[in-house]
Amino acid sequence: MDAVSEAAAPTGLAMTLRASELSLDRNPAAVYLAGLSESGRRTMHQALDVMAGMLTGNADALACNWAGLRFQHTAAIRSKLGESYAPATVNKMLCALRGVLKAAWQLGFMTAEDYHKARSVKNVEGQTLPAGRELSTGELTALLHVCEIDPTPAGARDAAFIAVMYAAGVRREELVNLDIQDYDADCKNSPTEAGRLVIRGKRNKERTAYMLNGASRAVNDWLSVRGDFDGPLFVPVRKNGAILDRRMTTQAVYNVLKKRAGEANVSEFSPHDLRRTFVSDLLEAGADIAVVSRMAGHASVNTTARYDRRPEEAKRKAAQLLHVPYQGR
Repeated sequence: MDAVSEAAAPTGLAMTLRASELSLDRNPAAVYLAGLSESGRRTMHQALDVMAGMLTGNADALACNWAGLRFQHTAAIRSKLGESYAPATVNKMLCALRGVLKAAWQLGFMTAEDYHKARSVKNVEGQTLPAGRELSTGELTALLHVCEIDPTPAGARDAAFIAVMYAAGVRREELVNLDIQDYDADCKNSPTEAGRLVIRGKRNKERTAYMLNGASRAVNDWLSVRGDFDGPLFVPVRKNGAILDRRMTTQAVYNVLKKRAGEANVSEFSPHDLRRTFVSDLLEAGADIAVVSRMAGHASVNTTARYDRRPEEAKRKAAQLLHVPYQGR
């Protein structure tokens, strides 16, 4: 019996629900997850599954009796997570835990006292380097080039959404949720607004981006192929070139980028790496970090600062000031 199971044992609480015990609208995990965005739902569901496995041996968040948790359980979960995950990951998982506990309290399954005690576990201190990588200018050029030489509609579409992901720093979910009316190529009423793109981010927060120079050309080329019918800005394209009138999935975006990376001989990268490159390139070019934070849709400038590669370049330059007098063998 591990530490988490041992913490649960003395209370006598049944930690596993029968599948039919609670309907989804009364299940704390289901209610909590329903209030999240698609990407957040996926991430937090995985986190809850991991913690459910620690508690019951069954990695199914919907079958766990979250309302039965008390402080000793959540403290044990925090300790166990800290043994296996980086601090940022642990804190994200604890956020999911607090969210499902709040749902259990709001549904009337926990007293206010039990809820506040259970959720009072502190975040884990520590900081890790951001995952992923930035793409070089040469890699971006290669990716766009393989799209440019592809004569099919998919070539025009892929060039456009790579351009948008880099030039606007959009997340995958934001990209697939763009509609054609969100993009104003000409903006005749206000020429300075030409190329304006409205992006709906997390928690339904809207922000604007501007598709200029190559980004504007890429999007406009795609629109000339796509047509001006209402609906999603980016749509699926069949192998025979047929353009479908429906929204792409986030998995399709991932698959397209993987395919184009292979064609361009670019090392593997994630969709989020284009967003990371957007932020770090703007900061390196001298853009104000507060402006970049708003452009990226970050809730805090501190989040934006984690993408800033300038301190690492400063460290590299400082390291070059040192001379290690080793001549080699």
